[in-house]
Amino acid sequence: MAEALLIPGAVAALAFLLALARFLVGPASVDRVVAFDGLTIVSISGLVMVALVTGRAIYLDVALVYALLSFLGVIVAARYLEGGE
Repeated sequence: MAEALLIPGAVAALAFLLALARFLVGPASVDRVVAFDGLTIVSISGLVMVALVTGRAIYLDVALVYALLSFLGVIVAARYLEGGE
């Protein structure tokens, strides 16, 4: 099973590095928020791949909670950048 996830893992690692570069270099705050969202999406997919390789479902629960918290964090950051109440 682990061999089947080598290519998706490599693509996820490349996506993580590209999003990290945008997060560090991004000229605007909005770019950084979008890059942070991309980083969390790639991290969640990594957690799902780890769950598939190890066969432990607890990683899926962690990925779900992380996705919900990430969604809330991006919403809060967007509201802050918008200047909302």
